[in-house]
Amino acid sequence: MEKILRQYSPEQIDIAAKVKAVIFDIDGVMTDGGIIYDNQGNELKKFNVKDGMIVKHLRQAGIIVGALTGRDSPVVRKRCEELQLDFHYHGVNDKWKKCHEALVPYALLPSNIAYLGDDLIDLALIQGSALGVVPADAPLYIREKAVLVSAMGGGNGVLREVGDMVLAAKGHMESIVNTYLEKGKKL
Repeated sequence: MEKILRQYSPEQIDIAAKVKAVIFDIDGVMTDGGIIYDNQGNELKKFNVKDGMIVKHLRQAGIIVGALTGRDSPVVRKRCEELQLDFHYHGVNDKWKKCHEALVPYALLPSNIAYLGDDLIDLALIQGSALGVVPADAPLYIREKAVLVSAMGGGNGVLREVGDMVLAAKGHMESIVNTYLEKGKKL
C-alpha cells in the first residue's frame, strides 16, 4: 500500500522488503517502559492491542516474530504466549548473543532482521540488524544509531508501524486489508 510506504525512504523500503524476522524488546517498545506494582506486589503493564494484531499478520506472511527482554516478568511472559510468538526470551543480558542463538534454526542473516529496541542493552542489535528501529521517545544517542525512528513512542504502536511497513514493502498489506473489507460485506 503506497500510503503506508510514502513516509519512508526508498532505502528503508528496500530493507523492509527483505525482512524475514521481526524481533523486539518489550519494555519501552511494546510498553511505555513504565512498571506499575499493585499493593500486593504484582507487576502490571499496558500493551497496545494494535501491536498484537500485526503479529498475527506477520506470522501468516511467513515472517518470524520474536521477543528479547532484559527483565523476567510473568505478565510479559503471558503476553508473549498470547501472541504466539515464534520465540521469546526473558532475563536476557546479552541480546546480541541470544538473538543469534535464537535465529540459528531459521538460518537468517542480519540482512533479514528488523530489530526494535529503545535502550543501551538493545544498541548492538539496533545497529547490527538490517532494519534497526527505535521508538520516537528513545534517547537521542540511541535514535542516532537506528535506520528508522518510529513516529510512535514506546507502547503506542511501534511494532504495528514496523509490521505495516514490512508487510506493505513485501506486497502483503493490500490483501490483508481486502480480507477484512470482504468480511464486512458479508454482514
